Formats: sequence, C-alpha cells, structure tokens
Amino acid sequence: MCEKLAADGASVVVSDINVAGAEEVAAAIRQRGGRTEAAQLDVSLAPEVDKLVNDVAATHGRLDYMFNNAAVAVVGELRDGNVADFGRVVDVNLFGVVHGTMAAYRVMLRRGFGHIVNISSVAGLMPTPILTAYSTTKWAIVGFSTAVRAEAAGLGVKVSVACPGLVRTNMGEHNMYWNVRKEDHLAQLPWRWVMEPDQAAKAVLRGVARNQEIIVFPFSARVAWWMYRAYPLVFAPLLRRMLKKYRALRLKP
Repeated sequence: MCEKLAADGASVVVSDINVAGAEEVAAAIRQRGGRTEAAQLDVSLAPEVDKLVNDVAATHGRLDYMFNNAAVAVVGELRDGNVADFGRVVDVNLFGVVHGTMAAYRVMLRRGFGHIVNISSVAGLMPTPILTAYSTTKWAIVGFSTAVRAEAAGLGVKVSVACPGLVRTNMGEHNMYWNVRKEDHLAQLPWRWVMEPDQAAKAVLRGVARNQEIIVFPFSARVAWWMYRAYPLVFAPLLRRMLKKYRALRLKP
C-alpha cells in the first residue's frame, strides 16, 4: 500500500510496531525516488497514535489519508482459547482502528477533507470459525466504519472499509495458535486462491478512488458475500466440512 501511494506521488509515513520493518519499506521507496519516512507505532496505545498523527499533520500541514491496517490473529477453536489472547486481538485489530480513526478524524475535520480507510476482511462479512477473535474484530470494524462514514459524510471526510480475501503476507507466521501446530494449519490453507500484496493494494486504492463504502475483493470474495446474504443456509455444510478438516489437526481432543 505504501509503495503504491508513494509511486502516485504521495508523501508516505510507514508506521509499524516493528520499526526495522517499517524502515526497510521506507528505504525501498526512497530508492525509487519516493518521499517517505518510517515511524514506530503500537496501534493499541491511543497516545502513541495521537502523537504520530498530530506530528505528521504538523510537519506536512495536512493529512489526506489514514490507512488503518495493523492486525493479529488467533487460530483455533474458542474452547481451546483464553481471554488474554482474545483481548490482544481486540486491542490491536479493533481498538487500533478506533484509535487511528479518531486521531485522523479530528485532524481532518479541522481542514474539512480527508479519507480514512480501515482494513477489515471477508471474515468480517461472513462466519469464520477457527478465527473467532479475529472475525469478531473484523465484523466490528465494518460496523464501526460504516457508522462513522454516515457521520462524516456532511463534514468533508470520507470513510471506507476494505474486506479482502486471503492475501499472501507473513501474518500466519506471527499468529497465536490454540491447540494446533502452526505448520499444520498453514499447510491446509487454499494457497492457490491467495492474492499477492500488490494486487490487494491496487484493489483497495481503486475502491478508495471511487469512494466505495465497503471494498470487497477479489471477485470470488464478492460472489461469496452475495451468496451468503442471499442464501445463508448454503454455507452451513461448507462450514461443517471446514471444521471437520480442522479438527483433525487438533493436538488434544
């Protein structure tokens, strides 16, 4: 996303809790002639988010876009889980989006323009067992974003929420796992349907340019969402099959 924005001429601030990774992305952008800087940020901490957003606005004199993208996940059935891990997912995925949205919204309202883009998932549009904590936050992001969009519509600020399908990232390596081996879970994912990050970035930015409320991609994800809304019972046997396949991987019955 940062690479695409920079290529289009935007001044980009790459923020991540892993500042070395953020700097690596920023360095690659600078090598291509882009304008960028890296910053360390834990999105679960509202004061950190407020400070970074306000510093960026003060330095550049404006804030045109805010992309809230940070996320973590727990893989496993709820019966094998714990509240601490669930809470971590909520703190990063949901409150990270809330913190980023509120900080950017205040800055954008003062100038009467701006676009906030929150990254949810198709897991925020349809039931996703095995990812209960993750799915909970992604559903909440859709509801939060569409509600804020309605409030912001008459105030010059736009809000969109993106709901991608499976994208090839290193997220699976850093997820928390309940009663299942990471390697076993990753091996059974439908990798042939996975989107590359640059494809996902293009899809998000295309939807942002059109000011779409909910940006769902790829096409197969849009079809699945339509089918779920029109014929929700069709998904019941699919979910049962997915659960049966997953439960064969559980370490303890």
